[in-house]
Amino acid sequence: MTGPHQPPTRVGILAKSQLRAAASHLVDIAVWLERRGAQAIFETETAALMPDSVSRTVATKQQLASDVEMVLVLGGDGTLLGMADCIGEAGSGIPILGVNFGSLGFLTEVTLTELYPALEAALSGKVRFEERVMLQCTTRRAGGTLARHIALNDAVVTKSARSRMIDLSVWVGDDFVTRVKADGLIVATPTGSTAYNLAAGGPIVQPNVDALIVTPIAPHTLTNRPLVIPATSSVRIQPIVDGRDEVYVTFDGQTAYQLQAGDEILVRRADVCLRLIRPTSRSYYQVLRAKLKWGER
Repeated sequence: MTGPHQPPTRVGILAKSQLRAAASHLVDIAVWLERRGAQAIFETETAALMPDSVSRTVATKQQLASDVEMVLVLGGDGTLLGMADCIGEAGSGIPILGVNFGSLGFLTEVTLTELYPALEAALSGKVRFEERVMLQCTTRRAGGTLARHIALNDAVVTKSARSRMIDLSVWVGDDFVTRVKADGLIVATPTGSTAYNLAAGGPIVQPNVDALIVTPIAPHTLTNRPLVIPATSSVRIQPIVDGRDEVYVTFDGQTAYQLQAGDEILVRRADVCLRLIRPTSRSYYQVLRAKLKWGER
């Protein structure tokens, strides 16, 4: 989606935890923003990377998710995921610009040398947004709701390293699909298709496709294959847990907890989307080629 928007005047800045390489850039970014009429607001741990002598405005990640007009993420895809999930939980729709301090990322695709041109584009009032599907994940226990989470990439039900294979019953909508014996199950968005889903043998799905992906992890039966379903569908997963099993559910690799017998996970498309700022002309396929090293010998 491309078009004019109100230039942000309050820009949240979040760096990867303990990312010393970002420290030297933080003050420069704040000065650069101030000269253009925008205020930099630093996430708590990010602010701690800055020299003590420098004054700064500080906020928690949760406060950034509600109180700024744009977030600049310095780090990698994992750092962006954590911020995206906070914004999703807040329902604020704040756009994110991701700058990668390592190799090119699927989400943090802007390189360090592109930082200021990307910021210039974001502050100009004309920039390209991509709206990415997010997941609303509900864990039910004993007839009630135990927890709710928003995830950009995936919800994963998996066993512990010392557990045997687990049994999982899976429904799509009201239709029973199958009972899977596997190391686990992934429900991913198209954005998450290039994350754990890809490592588990799932398909790559272009981010603008309105779909969800259900992928078993190391299934006992080789005919249990990944399934691509409409994003309007919901997925219900019920692990068959006994006293010997340790089964966990994880959301975007950020939050995890152990499941009990009778628990079930309901995953559907969230009512909110992530607004990802895309200031470069680099295409999705260029990113795929670079990340997956397609065409190299």
